[in-house]
Amino acid sequence: MLEEYRITGRRASEIAASVERAVGSGELAPGQLLPPMRELAALLEVNPNTVAAAYRTLRERGVIETAGRRGSRVRPRPASTARGSLRIEAPPGVRDLGTGDPDPALLPALGEAFAAVTEAYARAPGMYAQAPVDPEFAALARSAFDADGVPAGPVIATSGSLDAIERVLTAHLRPGDAVAVEDPGWGSLLDLVPALGMRPVPVALDDDGPLPDALEAALRAGARAVVVTGRAQNPTGAAIGAGRAAELRAVLAGHRGVLLIEDDHGHAIVDLPLHTLTGATDRWAVVRSVAKAYGPDLRVAVLTGDAVTADRVSGRQRLGPGWVSKLLQRAMVHLWTSGAVDPREVARSYALRRDALVRALEARGVEAHGRSGMNVWVPVSDETGAVARLLHTGWAVAPGARFRMSAPQAIRITVSPLVDADIGPVADAVAEAAGPARPLSYG
Repeated sequence: MLEEYRITGRRASEIAASVERAVGSGELAPGQLLPPMRELAALLEVNPNTVAAAYRTLRERGVIETAGRRGSRVRPRPASTARGSLRIEAPPGVRDLGTGDPDPALLPALGEAFAAVTEAYARAPGMYAQAPVDPEFAALARSAFDADGVPAGPVIATSGSLDAIERVLTAHLRPGDAVAVEDPGWGSLLDLVPALGMRPVPVALDDDGPLPDALEAALRAGARAVVVTGRAQNPTGAAIGAGRAAELRAVLAGHRGVLLIEDDHGHAIVDLPLHTLTGATDRWAVVRSVAKAYGPDLRVAVLTGDAVTADRVSGRQRLGPGWVSKLLQRAMVHLWTSGAVDPREVARSYALRRDALVRALEARGVEAHGRSGMNVWVPVSDETGAVARLLHTGWAVAPGARFRMSAPQAIRITVSPLVDADIGPVADAVAEAAGPARPLSYG
């Protein structure tokens, strides 16, 4: 392909624009190796520093990536729906266990909360000069963080967990930087990192969370940030226990300059304690979304972190959306203070279904993982075939490719739509569809 496209330009901006035009038109394909800087400089009859400046601009824009002596390549295009497009649409008559959605029956009614906040809004509408975070919202969120041992720090409201993680990453990292991520892990995060021009580095995990040796290897390989899930890890249900937390903190303590982001995915839907890793690094953030316990469409998450991180995130937020709607924040205050959700009952409901399915699968000789949360992860030898066979028997599940980088093949089953009578038929269908699984853990 490169032989068919001639890079042109005399100035760094012209050279960068030439490459960017070719990438945009498809004349330079993702993964295409660009000429070494000195070689291109000789071809264009310019100083090598000019080409170096052009390549630097392209890296900063996320157009190319450089891997030392292996040279510079056109970066894979960060299709925003790359993993989401792998979702299996359930045809009529097929039960959908692949959504990752919470059980609607466990979500609170919102009418009373919104009626109360709109009545208060009529008396005192929100205005530009007000603080971006409602004081009572911040106090309640901070109290919950304190109860779980999260270090002191300001509270920021964001539009969901992914919004918070993106803001923290971009506050500290630049395109080209490496980010350690769980593998298997949250598909949206695995798409977000390359979309930001950053490089995801997989970290294997087991039921107890990220493996310390794998995290150490990722950090030694140059990862400048790590994103971990404390509880109800999506898709495996892993939860970091006290012992594993101590091991991971010891690893992080040897890399204090690394940015740590904890996604407390299981807050308010699991009954396992949070064993936070914060304090092991100088820069950190903890994110909690209300999506799973109160409803995905609320689009509210709370973020806390060290003073530098919080200041950078809130400062940049003011120059963008400004703040998360105070109506939403105050609605959450009402939901929290009125006890609209009983976290213990929610956790118990998901645990009963999840544990029953894991036991039923194991009784049929099928390896299954689901320590916490609403998902069960089932290693399979052929996930495409397993998904197709399950569809044929009336069940839609999520293919593991949505969540994997280098981890072995698997399928994810969301237990939210299941009732007791479904457990046996689902386990039978999965056992029949999965075939002989390879003797490997999902880490």
